[in-house]
Amino acid sequence: MLREHFEFKETITTILADSEEHVAAAKEGLIAAHQEVERCIAADPFFAATLEAYRPRCELRTVVRMAEASASPGVGPMAAVAGAIAWAGVEAMQACGAPFAVIDNGGDIALVSDRSLRVGIHAGDSPLSDRIALLVPPQEQILGICTSSATVGPSISFGMADAVTVLSRNVASADAWATAICNEVTPQDQRCLERLAGTDVIGVLIVMGDCVVQWGDLPPLVPAAVGRDRITAGRALYQLSSIQRNAPR
Repeated sequence: MLREHFEFKETITTILADSEEHVAAAKEGLIAAHQEVERCIAADPFFAATLEAYRPRCELRTVVRMAEASASPGVGPMAAVAGAIAWAGVEAMQACGAPFAVIDNGGDIALVSDRSLRVGIHAGDSPLSDRIALLVPPQEQILGICTSSATVGPSISFGMADAVTVLSRNVASADAWATAICNEVTPQDQRCLERLAGTDVIGVLIVMGDCVVQWGDLPPLVPAAVGRDRITAGRALYQLSSIQRNAPR
């Protein structure tokens, strides 16, 4: 398995693949998606600034996905940007014939996999940080596993959760919902999860200090020891998630 750190402007990723050809396809897909977002922002700067759902006139695929993903959770479209770009990268890998394709875009992961994976959760100063992981079974369809935090990373958050991880087949939606839930959830109040009924969200894992909340259909939660070399980082930022092959039992 190949593991490569790749950066293109604000996009900071880790790519996992079985061949250099698939890595190259991932990079092409990531760059193309990033450039779509750039073109939209150049034509409509409000798209990048708003914190509310917004549909620009631009019809580029990545931009449309971001706008559509922001509508139900009620966040700005940029809340879905990392997931949408990772999604495009994995799609490019699939188009190149990859049965195993993983892109971690600063804690927002898109993947297909012919093997089990452990997705570790970095949760800031929580005592559970880097000590738990989701044991994800093989996935023939693209799965998004996106994490938002009020205590880690540069993204705007109005909440207090150390990590909110959302699973969805729609990777942009997983990213947007992670932001929305992180903005609202507290150890005393998880009513925001009621809004997920009827959405495309599969499951949610929330870490707040030593409090863990689970919603929906999550893969098993297992112990882990996540090293810093397994966490997507760039420009001195300690990002949110790590991913590795499931170790043989």
